[in-house]
Amino acid sequence: MERKVLNTLVFSVAVLLSITVASSSSQYQTLVVNTLPSSPTLSWPEESESNSLSESTTSLSVHLSHVDALSSFSDASPSELFNLRLRRDSLRVKSITSLAAVSTGRNITRKRTPRSSAGGFSGAVISGLSQGSGEYFMRLGVGTPATNAYMVLDTGSDVVWLQCSPCKVCYNQSDPVFDPKRSKSYATVACGSRLCRRLDDSSECVTRRSKSCLYQVSYGDGSFTVGDFSTETLSFQGARLDHVALGCGHDNEGLFVGAAGLLGLGRGGLSFPSQTKNRYSGKFSYCLVDRTSSGSSSKPPSTIVFGNDAVPKTAVFTPLVTNPKLDTFYYLQLLGISVGGSRVPGVSESQFKLDAAGNGGVIIDSGTSVTRLTQSAYVALRDAFRLGAAKLKRAPSYSLFDTCYDLTGMTTVKVPTVVFHFGGGEVSLPASNYLIPVNTQGRFCFAFAGTMGSLSIIGNIQQQGYRVAYDLVGSRVGFLSRAC
Repeated sequence: MERKVLNTLVFSVAVLLSITVASSSSQYQTLVVNTLPSSPTLSWPEESESNSLSESTTSLSVHLSHVDALSSFSDASPSELFNLRLRRDSLRVKSITSLAAVSTGRNITRKRTPRSSAGGFSGAVISGLSQGSGEYFMRLGVGTPATNAYMVLDTGSDVVWLQCSPCKVCYNQSDPVFDPKRSKSYATVACGSRLCRRLDDSSECVTRRSKSCLYQVSYGDGSFTVGDFSTETLSFQGARLDHVALGCGHDNEGLFVGAAGLLGLGRGGLSFPSQTKNRYSGKFSYCLVDRTSSGSSSKPPSTIVFGNDAVPKTAVFTPLVTNPKLDTFYYLQLLGISVGGSRVPGVSESQFKLDAAGNGGVIIDSGTSVTRLTQSAYVALRDAFRLGAAKLKRAPSYSLFDTCYDLTGMTTVKVPTVVFHFGGGEVSLPASNYLIPVNTQGRFCFAFAGTMGSLSIIGNIQQQGYRVAYDLVGSRVGFLSRAC
């Protein structure tokens, strides 16, 4: 009897020790201290010839790359590129906040007269630190025969568009501007047609003699594109899609330097995933690797996948929240955040609620870099992290970051864990997704920021290394770590 009691006691102590060790191990993780690298060299797989493209594939994969690879600031230092990225990021947040604030129950994308009369697949993604709107690019073909073009990926907008000749105003892009007259598959959309009416305001186009449908997309940072609403063939490595509705822009101004246009991946009816829902089931996912990676044998490239294969069954899923005032953004149910294995008391679900008027909420965005939280939630998160990282040497603030550390001479450091608690599951962030280098001298900063508005945004730094899956039909978003 005594032996049985002793054995039970030993077992209980062993269990208690194992729980304590597990709890302790979840409080901290190791950060490998690597300073800002130089920008990547653009490396892009050649597209398949148009006659080998399939019209019936049910899955598509494409490589992506970061904007640094297309940078017109190729001589800039890593620190200069990073500062450009932060300035661009602030404009991006301003744009999104502006769109959310003025939503009137319909898609914010508007079509109006120009200011002057006039199945599935996957691929690789390119990251971009020094371009304008959006951070990641993909390569695709436009028209018949196909003209290759870099397109910005943007989960925060719907309309697909690219620059077209003749240009009233066109910004500089890496490839020649698309000429619709040279494409056999290009067709303008008639004013008053059902497709034209899917834009917000189709009444103004009747004033033009051509009676063609016009579009205008304006962004909160002052950028815009204006031109003819059209249909065209888009071709990817291994797949061709006919009759994709897109804007053929003849007046394009703003922060889009380098890319030919934008591939809208939003939740609205004119986005690329919505248009291709019958073929790709309204599903896509991307996995963003290190911001400066172009892909190598040891470093896989960023990729985007369309179709059923895009949504891993083992991912952690959280339901999408619907904003009745704005259908573009992907709103998530964020319940709280943990630091060092404990829930942060000052971060609660109520701070991230979407109200009946369409205000507040949390969106996930591929084009925003730094995660923004409502100010009260950010301060609570920041203070909890500072407490857990008290042994690290503090450094002065840097740009929008108010919590920085001097890690000069160190190779690894222990940092508190950070975990997002979503409705449906938890997402534990790697240390490199929230303590990031901001220069080449060993200064690292906590990659979150506060916002005085009610809208919070989960940015792409926090998404790195995860396959982020969007299921429009199932109305959910999934996260799967180490799935690039």
